[in-house]
Amino acid sequence: MDWHRLPPLSALRAFAAYARSGSVSTAGAALNVSHAAISQQLRVLEKHMGIALLERRGRRMSLTPDGEILARALDEGFGQISAAVEALTGADAERALQLSTTPTFASAWLLPRMASFRAAHPAISLMIDPSADLRPLSPGGIDMALRYGNGDWPGLEAELFVRSPIAIVAAPGLIDDRRIDTPADLQGFHWLQEFGTNEATSWFAQYGIERDSGLGYTSLPGNLMLEAARQGQGIAILARVFAEPDIAAGRLRVLFEDTRSKGYWIVTRPGVARPPLKAFLTWLRREAAKT
Repeated sequence: MDWHRLPPLSALRAFAAYARSGSVSTAGAALNVSHAAISQQLRVLEKHMGIALLERRGRRMSLTPDGEILARALDEGFGQISAAVEALTGADAERALQLSTTPTFASAWLLPRMASFRAAHPAISLMIDPSADLRPLSPGGIDMALRYGNGDWPGLEAELFVRSPIAIVAAPGLIDDRRIDTPADLQGFHWLQEFGTNEATSWFAQYGIERDSGLGYTSLPGNLMLEAARQGQGIAILARVFAEPDIAAGRLRVLFEDTRSKGYWIVTRPGVARPPLKAFLTWLRREAAKT
């Protein structure tokens, strides 16, 4: 790295603060300098780089495409520096550990095991965001995610900890004595899938089958989807690990299974993990080893 080619740190900080807030005054307050000082640093940065980072229209400014690229890089870079400093000094130790996962995983796998974590780490506060959306992992925000897939999330670190195929299940009473030999035999049923996902549509597409839209499907939170399947309201598609107790008890029947290498992954940002995250990861791996 050629340190001499980098712009002054004060100019980069001023630009990053402005890009995040969109206001010269707010950026100045964040850095404890005047708005005039921020404006001056922005001009210094543009002169140093020889490109326009801001588009000025009267008293209004906005980022140029080049400015947006630099803003994203600085936000990520300063964020990693801040996270590392806080983790190493313990300054971030009191902030609640934030975890994102699907409602199904939260209710069927994580919550039944949480008592042991609370007993081992009573001082660690935990915030669980049960959502099918892929929440961004960011400094000062969500620390980790538990996601289903094949581990391919660019820019993030992923570790498989619960392997589980996708299973297509139904209550025995819904199927009765009908023969189900191929996926095409399921076209005439109503389908259940977790809200925010499209596993049912994707599964049919693998076999070149167009699902009968006349019977439709219901999207609902994962725990409710499992209960609806038990009641015989439709065919459900889900990670088999969640249905194992119902399969063993005969409440659900496995019709098909996608045995490709998929499962739930621990997903984190690269870099130093702060103490609460380290403790949770250690506990999580131990629990997964018991599964």
